[in-house]
Amino acid sequence: MFLDRIDGGRRLAALVSHLAGTDVVVLGLPRGGVPVAAEVAHELRAPLDVIVVRKPGLPGEPGLDAHERALLRDRATQLRSGRSPLDLTGRVALIVDDGIATGATAAAACQVAREVGAAYVVVATPVIAPGIKARSLGADEIVYVEMPAEEFTTVADHYQDFRTTTDEQVMRLLDQGRGNGSDPGGRTVRVPAGGAILAATLRIPDEPRGVVVFAHGSGSSRHSPRNVHVARRLSRAGFATVLLDLVNPAEESTCARVLGADELAARLSAATRWLAEYPGLSGLPIGYVGASTGAAVALRSAADLGPMIGAVVCRGGRPDLAGPALGRVSAPTLLVVGGADPTVLELNRWAAARMHCPTRVSVVSGATHRFSEPSSLERVGELANDWFASHLVAAPAALSASG
Repeated sequence: MFLDRIDGGRRLAALVSHLAGTDVVVLGLPRGGVPVAAEVAHELRAPLDVIVVRKPGLPGEPGLDAHERALLRDRATQLRSGRSPLDLTGRVALIVDDGIATGATAAAACQVAREVGAAYVVVATPVIAPGIKARSLGADEIVYVEMPAEEFTTVADHYQDFRTTTDEQVMRLLDQGRGNGSDPGGRTVRVPAGGAILAATLRIPDEPRGVVVFAHGSGSSRHSPRNVHVARRLSRAGFATVLLDLVNPAEESTCARVLGADELAARLSAATRWLAEYPGLSGLPIGYVGASTGAAVALRSAADLGPMIGAVVCRGGRPDLAGPALGRVSAPTLLVVGGADPTVLELNRWAAARMHCPTRVSVVSGATHRFSEPSSLERVGELANDWFASHLVAAPAALSASG
């Protein structure tokens, strides 16, 4: 019995110490396998990545078609925050899951690792069902902590704490596994905002043409794979990006109260004034991206700051929640909605009709609320980039810390 996935990962790490110093890449099977893999990668001082495969289907089911392969690629890209996969050519692929009941998923992962060039494949897990061998998985080696003698039921039965791992947790662990949460041009900063200290991920390219601040929706964070994906697209186009947590960890852990849109908007406004004076950002035009309920927060802040905000993009958002503030927004605003999200689309059209600034509703065909369909986030990034390139072109005259 394991306390949780971290305990399982630490105990497993001791059994794969023979791989330390080799050219090994640790590959977690998302989502539950990634916390285990992160502990293993930490002990081996090895890079961490994910390997995404389809869940096993029915016997005799046809193989993956082009659409399914595209879905898997997009899913992996989201979890990696838009980064490319680590190269496995000629390397040791250490595939880690939180438990193996049938071996079908692990076998599919072994096949993928071979196809992309891994020279040696190891499967490792805290607990495995009796009778599963390395050969049946297509692995060169299999490592496990426990193989119960009795009949195997479910992986969850072997953990005291087997709560669901979220996408945001996977994102954070992968960031840490590739360089402690940083990448070229990016750093974590602490932003004072209305009595709170907020964390933000800041990326400033050479000669930035503007800065875009992201306001996420409720229940999300600056590690949101969708916001990170769009931010990277804007960064490549020359915009500085700020992925901002509007709620700090202490507030999240206590859950004493839920902050309302007005209070979150006040925090975003205060953070924006502070960022306007930050070295490398001073004098740049400022734009907002608001996602989900964060769209209302961004629009309320834009209404309060007036000409200080040069443009706004809302993705899959609820701008209708901005209420009377809609009529006070002066920044050109783009509302991006999935075509397969009819209720939110109608709410966005309702909000657009009540705005007096240049406003456009752009529909991404076939996309649902989370934009998880193949290439839908790429389309959002293109639309956001085009909007900011057109409207975020010169520093507003009123740009100042006093706002």
